[in-house]
Amino acid sequence: MNAGVIGIGRYLPEKVITNADLEKMVDTSDEWIRTRTGIEERRIAGDDMQTSDMSYEAAKKAIEDAGISADEIDLILVATVTPDRPFPSVATILQERLGANRAAAMDVSAACAGFMYGMITAKQFIENKAYKHVLVIGVEKLSGITDWNDRNTAVLFGDGAGAVVMGPVSEGRGILSFELGADGSGGKHLFQDDAFIYMNGREVFKFAVRQMGESSINVIEKAGLKKEDVDFLIPHQANIRIMEASRQRLELPEERMSKTVHKYGNTSAASIPISLVEELEAGKIKEDDVLVMVGFGGGLTWGAIALRWGR
Repeated sequence: MNAGVIGIGRYLPEKVITNADLEKMVDTSDEWIRTRTGIEERRIAGDDMQTSDMSYEAAKKAIEDAGISADEIDLILVATVTPDRPFPSVATILQERLGANRAAAMDVSAACAGFMYGMITAKQFIENKAYKHVLVIGVEKLSGITDWNDRNTAVLFGDGAGAVVMGPVSEGRGILSFELGADGSGGKHLFQDDAFIYMNGREVFKFAVRQMGESSINVIEKAGLKKEDVDFLIPHQANIRIMEASRQRLELPEERMSKTVHKYGNTSAASIPISLVEELEAGKIKEDDVLVMVGFGGGLTWGAIALRWGR
């Protein structure tokens, strides 16, 4: 039994903060932000919207797209570092709100790699036949832990949610291979301190360029594939230069890499599922395409998946 994606959904707040808006808030410029990150604007959730609210909106769409009801969900996994509160988890709040009364529920904390950790956890339950349908959500309200007076981090982050329902798919489809990893010694380079995000940009950049490329190659090889078998790359949308390094490592043309960072910024655990939905809606991903999804984040953590699209 192969585990794959059978439903998708996303939610993005309506409020947009552009680079021009940030020029009025901190010592920065549109050109500086675009050339170093690729970001032009980002979505920001209002004070009245919590992480669980964004999760709920994305989850509803994914469940509907999967053609199942909420009471058919066996497990809810929410990848986030910005829960509504320390506990109860966002996943349990969501379980009650969705009416997914049969579902077990827990949050996953692996920063920007969290959605990869969630999908790979779901794969184990499905392929072991313990559960049939697992709802996996990547969601962040990073605006709540961003220091809007810090020019180094204020320009980077946005809010949003992406969700998938995972379940059994036909032979040859679904997750073909995966890789998960962590290096706790690098945690000092990207963490939350005094309620705000701190980042050593140079060290994170070096780590990300190396690890995103290596992990992408590793999952391709584990799946028994070659670079030329990859149809589409969905990298964590943190920085266009890091993303480009991964694309070039796979020798893919530009049009075969997802790029949403310019519109939404770095949405951490939400970036890969948001991008997945965007590319599917744009018709860029087709039945039986081989996708590589790869993310990295604080911890330091990383994760990658090779997946053949389709049910």
